[in-house]
Amino acid sequence: MNTQDSHTAPAPGVTLLVNGTRHHLAIGPEVTLLDALRERLNLTGAKKGCDLGQCGACTVILDGKRVNSCLVLAARAQDRPITTIEGLAADGRLHPLQQAFITHDAFQCGYCTPGQIMSGVALIEEGRGHDEAEIRKHMSGNLCRCGAYANIIAAIREAAART
Repeated sequence: MNTQDSHTAPAPGVTLLVNGTRHHLAIGPEVTLLDALRERLNLTGAKKGCDLGQCGACTVILDGKRVNSCLVLAARAQDRPITTIEGLAADGRLHPLQQAFITHDAFQCGYCTPGQIMSGVALIEEGRGHDEAEIRKHMSGNLCRCGAYANIIAAIREAAART
């Protein structure tokens, strides 16, 4: 006999804190953070590239650290702060790295750009964005098939110099 009142039982699913807003999603335990963001919250900035954690197109910031959202189960992100590319701009102004990407023409097709920017933001927040070799090392998990690496590095260096 079930003694728990069905009216007081918590709804199944996950609560995600995305870009400062709490969202309760009725999803199963197998749903990745990437799929929850894209398919349930319509935050399509994080891209599904390889779906294996090898390209970085799905990079978001979780608890202040960059993660490949295709490798994180949404349930593991429960009540932890998540920042997506959609959450970077504030008060109608682009994040300094977003602006630097435009200034340095650091994208071509743009598919990898959100992941590149999110990884670059985390890199700068970690204090690692001042030296080209260091930037290359810490951005190595983000691939650009168009080869815009020189411009991406220039954008990160500029934004890092401003912080």
